[in-house]
Amino acid sequence: MKTIVKGTSIAAAALCLMLLSSCDAGYEELNVNPTQASQVDPNFKLTNIQVNISGQRYENWRTNLIYSSVMIQHFATLPTYWAGDKYGYIGSYSAAMWDRYYPNISKNMEDLLLQTSEDPEDANLHAITQIMRVVMYHRLTDLYGDVPYTEAGRGFIDGITQPAYDQQSFIYNDMLTRLSAAGAALNPSGRSYGSGDLMYGGDVEKWKKFAYSLMLRLGMRLVKVDPSAAQSWTQEAIAGGTMTSNDDIAFVPHNDPSGWRNGNGQVFTVDRNPRLSKFFVDWMVSHGDPRLHVYGVVPVAGAPPVGMPNGKVAGGSDADHGIENDPSWISCESGASPCGMDVYMRPNPYITGQDDPMFFMTYAEVELLKAEAAVRGWHSGDAAAHYENGVRAAMEYLVMYDAGAAIASDAIDAYLAANPFNPFNSGNAMEQINEQIWAATLLNEYEGYANWRRTGYPALTPVNYPGNITGGTIPRRLRYREAEQVANPENYSAAVLNQGPDELTTRIWWDAQ
Repeated sequence: MKTIVKGTSIAAAALCLMLLSSCDAGYEELNVNPTQASQVDPNFKLTNIQVNISGQRYENWRTNLIYSSVMIQHFATLPTYWAGDKYGYIGSYSAAMWDRYYPNISKNMEDLLLQTSEDPEDANLHAITQIMRVVMYHRLTDLYGDVPYTEAGRGFIDGITQPAYDQQSFIYNDMLTRLSAAGAALNPSGRSYGSGDLMYGGDVEKWKKFAYSLMLRLGMRLVKVDPSAAQSWTQEAIAGGTMTSNDDIAFVPHNDPSGWRNGNGQVFTVDRNPRLSKFFVDWMVSHGDPRLHVYGVVPVAGAPPVGMPNGKVAGGSDADHGIENDPSWISCESGASPCGMDVYMRPNPYITGQDDPMFFMTYAEVELLKAEAAVRGWHSGDAAAHYENGVRAAMEYLVMYDAGAAIASDAIDAYLAANPFNPFNSGNAMEQINEQIWAATLLNEYEGYANWRRTGYPALTPVNYPGNITGGTIPRRLRYREAEQVANPENYSAAVLNQGPDELTTRIWWDAQ
């Protein structure tokens, strides 16, 4: 695997994580002085925050992969503990991000915001921390809806151990306002973070681009519920200056085995069940997409690319849902090769390493969102040019995983020629753009899942596995941490009253019908 090192060593990051992190999942820890944190170098705190948002095996296994990745049919699995594949519910899995982000990050985030607000010379540090706060909370609110936000992580600062849940409409407006303020405040002539900033090494210009790129993503998230606000924030983001190349990609590097490991890679190391989904493989094959053999490998050399259908289990006794009864299955008793599970494409080792970078946002996504903005009439840029830039960037950045993942320029040119953009049919254009976002967000499943809910693309075919709890529809959110009903009952109840039942089928605010 290609190891990408930014700034300080990941081993140092691991050390500061041990010093600053907590493994407790309750709010009580938020009321404890975080080890005299005001005396800790803010660089160490930022490292802690960035690596923890990137995530460990626990939450990446559960919320990113077991739920999000299979619900949007990037991957498919047979075991029933992969609950998202069959629209089931496992409480600790649904709440995994909640359990990690609140006690492990939120209090350190609020502490760092307070520390960097005390000296005007720290204006850049404060703005960068605000951007990271948005990165964390937009993931949380996109998964759960209304969540603790304004009061979260402020136990030691304000004595709040049972934080109120803010409505998602408020959260989104506040996050976008923070991004606007951060983008305006960032000043290349001022002091910044140093090697503790794993993402950009304190490069203020890159942080400014990331702030406006993130504003573009969140602004576009509002298209169904508030088109006017979506347009306004989108236009501010583009005017502010977004990412301009793959050099601007927002990611956290990882280093195995001496440092902090990529959480997705840790999952693939211990869980060999995932296969590329039939829907995903079929889409790639039909488009002649050269990414298919970067994302996946055929277990037997020379075999055709075949994806595993979602909603299946091992066991021939289940006529409708047993994988052995699916037309794609080839019994090993036939003597054929490949056979059994070797029929289906596995995730490629290129993208499953523990030393792989963890991507938060890519230049490809930015260009594709600009293409959509142009189609909507919100941006004067050339929609086709943005689309082509986005597709090209989505293929070119894969080399950041491994040198072997490089896709030749002529292969990209051929792909674009065979799949021309159609900006003259707005419906077709929206489908093309957002299918490309779906294809480009493999492993950043939080974002792939959010954008699918926002747009409805690609047009996935739901599964209807026996005993599913959604009526055979793809879940629209994850459920809250069950312990909230005891640890924070009044605020939990108020959130449910406002948002709707704490169920997988309840739509969050921006995912309006």
